[in-house]
Amino acid sequence: MPSRALVLGGGGVAGIAWEIGLLSGWAAQGVDVRDADLVVGTSAGSIVGTLLRTRGSLEELYESQLGPVPAGEPRVEFDGMAMMTAFGAALAGASGQQDARARIGALALRSSAVPEGERRAIIEGRIGDPEWPAERLLVTAVDTADGEFRAFDASSGIRLLDAVAASCAVPGVWPPITIDGRRYMDGGMRSITNADLAEGYDQVLVVAPMSGIPNSPLGPTLDQEAEQLGTRSRVHVVLGDADAVAAFGSNPLDPATRVPSARAGRAQAEGTLEAVRSFWS
Repeated sequence: MPSRALVLGGGGVAGIAWEIGLLSGWAAQGVDVRDADLVVGTSAGSIVGTLLRTRGSLEELYESQLGPVPAGEPRVEFDGMAMMTAFGAALAGASGQQDARARIGALALRSSAVPEGERRAIIEGRIGDPEWPAERLLVTAVDTADGEFRAFDASSGIRLLDAVAASCAVPGVWPPITIDGRRYMDGGMRSITNADLAEGYDQVLVVAPMSGIPNSPLGPTLDQEAEQLGTRSRVHVVLGDADAVAAFGSNPLDPATRVPSARAGRAQAEGTLEAVRSFWS
């Protein structure tokens, strides 16, 4: 049987809900991608990947997205244009992708006032504090000090909760997370999917709410990753459709996007089902 990898990209609270809606919709029709040999999770995808590997029913996960927002889940003020302006200023004169990520790391270290413990508690409210699963799971993050990219797994010797909190540490919004004396930020600061980590697998299914920044100075784009993977692997990409993008709105970190995004993912599952069934089988 061919080896299969599932890559789950970033997209905030809206992205978590959309991915769960999509995956649960496929599973309800007999296409359960939880049997992937590898799951790669970045930011929102690290939450979903962890839930896929450590929880039971996808249908229950979907229903939980439709319920009340947990009391500990704060509403986040997020201005995408302001963030891009700050990033642009920080990146001026960067000598390469890793240096560019280090510059964003410096910005992340000085721009968030939320304590790490508070952020960990929010992530724990979503995934608990599970052990690393027996099935392979990679969780991505970026070192704020030097821009080095990390892919944590069960052999890394750290808590899965810490790895996921780091992967979700959006610069300027959430604090970098301390792991072994280093502080890490969102894995999406390299790539929104980091799909190239699935190199060597025969089939790679990429699920991401959005495709990321074209010509990103921080790392490879999804198109570049898919092209690289496509030399040796079959690759299938599913991105949020127009209805999903409308559900995400201008602030995908806002918990109010959760219900419409989950429903948009579930609806999109219908139109993408047969292509994914053919690809995954």
